[in-house]
Amino acid sequence: MAQTDPEMSIIVVSYNTRQMTVECLQSVVDQTRIPHEIIVVDNCSSDGSADAIAEAFPDIHLIRSEENLGYAAANNIAAETATAPYLLLLNPDTVVLDGALDALVRFAHQTPDARIWGGRTLFEDGSLNPTSCYKRMTLWSTFCRVMGLNGVFRSSEVFNSEFIGSWPRDTIRDVDIVTGCLLLIDREMWDTLSGFDETFSMYGEEVDMCLRALKLGAKPKITPDATIIHYGGKSSKAEVERSIMVQRSKIELIKRHFSPGTVWLGQGMFRLFPWSRYCATGLKCSFTRNAASRANHEVWNGVWKRRNEWENGFNT
Repeated sequence: MAQTDPEMSIIVVSYNTRQMTVECLQSVVDQTRIPHEIIVVDNCSSDGSADAIAEAFPDIHLIRSEENLGYAAANNIAAETATAPYLLLLNPDTVVLDGALDALVRFAHQTPDARIWGGRTLFEDGSLNPTSCYKRMTLWSTFCRVMGLNGVFRSSEVFNSEFIGSWPRDTIRDVDIVTGCLLLIDREMWDTLSGFDETFSMYGEEVDMCLRALKLGAKPKITPDATIIHYGGKSSKAEVERSIMVQRSKIELIKRHFSPGTVWLGQGMFRLFPWSRYCATGLKCSFTRNAASRANHEVWNGVWKRRNEWENGFNT
């Protein structure tokens, strides 16, 4: 790892993922050749993550937070100490493959107008994890989600537009959203945006940042040459709590990024999403009667019952 003039500052935020974080950092060290620095923020983990990281990687910049700052604030703090012209946000539950981070920086050099870049993510078994990028929410995509059309026509880019249909992420393509599991951004754009909006403590912060960048002329892009494993969800709370946080963030994103004349309709439709899932999973339970279906039904029941916690975004 180069100690001077890094080209890329790699930021990892860790919270109770000790073994995965160590494996992630080792893959970065093994697979990255361009000059770089690594900055890790440990969000007050209780599993010994900080000590394990310090012991295994004494040369990295480790920030031990005395409280759980949330994902957005932790990244912002790390970025303040970063010195490279590119910032690379990397989840701790990832494994870098085949020089992926080097490839991502090369791609940034080739497509400087993008300002934000991402790659391709796989599950542990090598199958596609499609969550590395998305298209933005629209009234149409919200309608399709509430009505379940995005699930029925999963492969369609018309009915499942946010997930970009069945596109296997195997080509270079413009996208609206690059997710924070693997997100490269040039430092000038990060500073212009003032990093993440810390109102989004967890979920939605990179969506908000990418949408703000789009308004400034950024053109986020994906390249399949940068491929990593992303396990996903290892730091999440119980499913009901996670779903409530996602709902709250989605409503807030609609408030901030839908056109003024459509905010009310977008919010109104999206508030019905948990209810539609509750009804659909209840119908499925009446036919299948298996434990997984019942558990899913109970999740959406819990989210709908607690709608006062998310229906107005962060203005609860």
